[in-house]
Formats: sequence, structure tokens, C-alpha cells
Amino acid sequence: MQYEVIVVGGGHAGCEAVLASANKGHKTLLITGSKDTIAMMPCNPSIGGSAKGIVVREIDALGGYMGKVADKTLLQMKLLNSSKGPAVRSLRAQGDKISYPKEMLKLLEEHKNIDIIEEMVEDLIVEKNKIKGVKLSTGKEIMCNAVILTTGTYMKANILVGDKRTVSGPKGTRPSLYLSDNLEKLGFKLLRLKTGTPPRIERNSIDFSKTKREDGDDKLYTFSFDNEPYYTVEDQEPCYLTYTTEETHKIIRDNLDKSSMYGGFYEKLGTGPRYCPSIEDKVVRFADKERHQLFLEPESKYYDDIYLQGFSTSMPYDVQDKMVHSLPGLEHAKILRYAYAIEYDAIDSRDLYPSLETKIIDSLFTAGQINGTSGYEEAAGQGLIAGINASLKLEGKEPLILKRDESYIGVLIDDLVTKGVKDPYRLLTSRAEYRLLLRHDNADLRLRKHGYEVGLINEEQYKKLITKENNINEIIEKLKNIKIKDEKNINAYDYIKRTEVSINDVKSKLFKEYNELELQQAEIMIKYEGYIKKTKKEAEKMRKLENKKIPKDINYDKIPNLASEARIKLKEVKPENFGQAIRISGVNPSDISILSIYMKRYFNEN
Repeated sequence: MQYEVIVVGGGHAGCEAVLASANKGHKTLLITGSKDTIAMMPCNPSIGGSAKGIVVREIDALGGYMGKVADKTLLQMKLLNSSKGPAVRSLRAQGDKISYPKEMLKLLEEHKNIDIIEEMVEDLIVEKNKIKGVKLSTGKEIMCNAVILTTGTYMKANILVGDKRTVSGPKGTRPSLYLSDNLEKLGFKLLRLKTGTPPRIERNSIDFSKTKREDGDDKLYTFSFDNEPYYTVEDQEPCYLTYTTEETHKIIRDNLDKSSMYGGFYEKLGTGPRYCPSIEDKVVRFADKERHQLFLEPESKYYDDIYLQGFSTSMPYDVQDKMVHSLPGLEHAKILRYAYAIEYDAIDSRDLYPSLETKIIDSLFTAGQINGTSGYEEAAGQGLIAGINASLKLEGKEPLILKRDESYIGVLIDDLVTKGVKDPYRLLTSRAEYRLLLRHDNADLRLRKHGYEVGLINEEQYKKLITKENNINEIIEKLKNIKIKDEKNINAYDYIKRTEVSINDVKSKLFKEYNELELQQAEIMIKYEGYIKKTKKEAEKMRKLENKKIPKDINYDKIPNLASEARIKLKEVKPENFGQAIRISGVNPSDISILSIYMKRYFNEN
């Protein structure tokens, strides 16, 4: 059978990609090693977190599903940084590792445009640099118009524990053994990356009296702009906080020669994540720290595994036992599943356009950890964009390219295609120069129109957005015309700018009921008006640079006086515009000036 789109891999990127394609009316095939691994959470049992929670809201605003499914299956919800400014606030949910995949699989299986087969893709069928289909491990060929690779950590995956290296995917699943070799033959540059996961502990073996209880918030939240909360405050599962001890650190230091990472067992290891290091890496790199915090997080209401967050390791099992038993509250803990590191192949993300289509093969898209990222949320965001853009390409339409001042997803993709990665990429608020514009609270106002334009947001959702926008603008205009009693020549709009004043202090003067989110949005826009205007002005300057396109056929070798490093980097990345060019590491302002002068001559000659 001929499919319009084939998605390879059923992780968080694959689920969003296949649903986006199918919802746009395209017959889509999902190929996964096993249905049991669809939307699996092999590592952390959470959705969201700093910056990541904003990505989940952006996915929802565009018409994706991660937030909707997380809302239905969460165990606990928190708004991080609630006491800080709105630019760094972000939702984080403890997810249920049984319910979340089950709910996502249900969405896929019930969709009329989606077929699912359990198989491994070994090769791509390519004719004249254009994708034509995929070849399975059985030798069967399936033809299609576009392919999206979302292979996660499965390509040539190895599990590492001490001096043992086992060919395996996450949690003992079947790895993809041949696909990355065939991608290399097609011209893709490969990276070897590594990540890890901590031990799982039996709940009943933990003495929680020696730990600090961490409850969910007493206010209800949702990731999705369309959902009402599915949970109550009282229903939430608690987490617990404990710390490493000097004994923990001594055990680690005494056994570093047994660690996969430090033992010297292998000539070459994949590069691990800088922002989520193993516990042995923390002890070595931060030798002056007396302790490191660890969270005990429930994985599901259906079983008793507790996730020991912050304790990733590749130590042998006997050393892991000693390490875990040195922690307060875990002196008699039973380890249900031991920690391990996993290394895998990824591609050089600079071989991608901002649409996530590859520069090497026409109509081949990639998303998720194959592009060098870490995290479920980063994967899902890419999967959604790849699914949208593969569909738009089939429809003969321009791709959806999100700007850095529009979304964290835009920041993520621009960083990938412009800078590439050396270690697994993780989104941080510090990566977004316009983070005051990219807030948790306004993701729908920023992106829902894009979702509507590409066909993933329906009329009802769009009308709800327009009503919200109108109400926010109405609140702001009313406040400008309300005088505050006992305050000389001051209106409510300026009064709210005071630190000690809230919009709730004046909402009775509006003489109309507005919902809490509309009032909150108006208050943020008023209180941060000056900062928002300044940030928008800076973003507009960059937009002008991004409107200056660079022809795809430009020959950088012909540009005189260009620095040799800039020439190499420009040829590698092939930036689409001046904004992207200036963000390339190794390209200096002087190189941009030379390029600009050359471009004027280029256009005059052509």
C-alpha cells in the first residue's frame, strides 16, 4: 500500500508527527518496534519543567497532544518559579508511566488516517535524492511521499553498566542496528551520544520519615488551553526530597575505575548530557559540594517503583547497592531496576533546514533525539513541526518556521540547525533571548493562529482565542479610563504598575466578569509594559535581518576577504537568511558586512 507519510519510531516525537499528519488528512503509517514502546517514558516520569513546560503549552497551542494527554494522566502538578517573574514560570507534572502511553496509543489506534505496524526500518528507498519509501528488516518495501525519522535512542544503541556493554535499546528493547549505517552512506554525518537513567526503588523499602515531603500545588492547573483539570488537589501523589552524603561521595570516588564513563573500558564513548550529568560526574566536577539533592518520584499509581531523580549512573550493580544504601531514608532500599547509561547514533542537525526537512534527501524529515536533543518535550515539539511541514510539503505549501521571538520550539530548532550539538541538547530559559515574550501564560496568544492556519486548530478553538484576545484588550482599555479614588491624577492602568498592587484590587471597577486567565494576562502586559516593548524592539531588529534572504546557490568560496572559519561554517550550515548567519558560531560581524556587500553585487549581477 502507498502511504502519504511514514513515521519511523513511536516515541514522543513520533506520536506528535503521526497525529499532525493524520489530522491534516494524510494517510499515515507509524512503524515502531513494538506498540508497547509507543509514548514510553524510559527515563524521568514527568512532563514539563523549566522551559520544557512552556514547550508543552506551545505544542497544545499549535494543535498537538502532549499537554492534553499529560493533563489526563498526571499524578502531581506544580507551577515552577511561581514567586519569580512570569518569564521563568513553567508547569511540571509527575506523569503516570502506565496511563500516559495507554492514552496516547488509544488516540493513534482510533484515528481513521493512521495505521501502525510493529517492525524495524533498516533502510530508506531514495531515487534522485528524493524519498520514495522504506525497507523493513523483513525485506519488505513500503512506498510513500514523505518520511519522518523519530528513532530516539535506538540507532545502534548500547546499554552500559560498569565494564559491560550490551546491544540493546531502552529498557531491554530491540535496537535499530543498520539504519544509521545506511544514513551515513546517503551522506549524513553521525554523532555518538549518551544519556542515562537512575535506579528504581521499591516504595515499601523506603523510610520516608528521613526525607522531606514535596506536595503538588494547592491550585489546579492544566497544560492544555482546552482542558479543565482532571484531578483534585487532594488526589495528587507526593514526592520526597533527600540528599547524597559524604559516604555516598566516598563510595563513588573509591569506585570510579568501575564506572563505564571513568573506567577506561572503551576506546570511545558517546558524549553525555552537560545539563543532566551522572551522579559520578557531579561528584567529580563539583568536588567542593558536600551534597546533591535527589527527588523520590512515583512512576505510576499502578505499581510501586520510585524514580530516584538526580542519581543516574553507570556503576556496576554491587556498587549501585552501596551508593543507594548510603542515602538518608534508603538504608534498606530494594532496587527494582538498576541504573544504566545508553549510547546511540544521531545525525548532525546542521544537515537540516529549519522546517526539519533534511538538506540531503528531499521529503525526508527528522525529529527528536536523532537530531541530538534530550527530553520528551523537545522531541514532541520537533515531531509536531516535522509532521506539519511534511504535510505542508505534500500540499505544495510553504513550511511553518517558528521564529526565536515566537516560541521556545523556534529557539530549539534554530539552535539545532544553526549551531549543531556536541552533547545532548536541553532547552533552558537562558537559551531564549526573548524569553519575556515566550511566557508560559501566553503560548496560545503567540501560536494558536499558526495552528489554525495549518489546519490543526478548529473553528471553536480559534473563536475562543479571539474572544480571549478581545477581552484582554478590553480590560486594558477600561483600566486606562478608570480613576483611582484618593490618588491624584492616576488611572487604574498606571496604579497596577506598582509592585504592591494587583489587578484584583481594581477588578470590581471593570463592571464585567472576566476570567482569571484574562485578568492575569492583562496584569502581566501592564506591569511589564516597558520591558516587553524593549524586547519587541530588539526582536524586530532581528526580524529585519531574517527577512534578508541568502540564495541557496551562493558560492562562499567566491566571496573575497571572508575569514576562513566563517567560510567553512557558512558552507556547513548554508544559512537561509542573515539572522541565521549571524548566530553561527565563528561568523563575526565583519564577515556579515563582507557578505552583505557581496550580496548587493550578487543581486545586481543576477
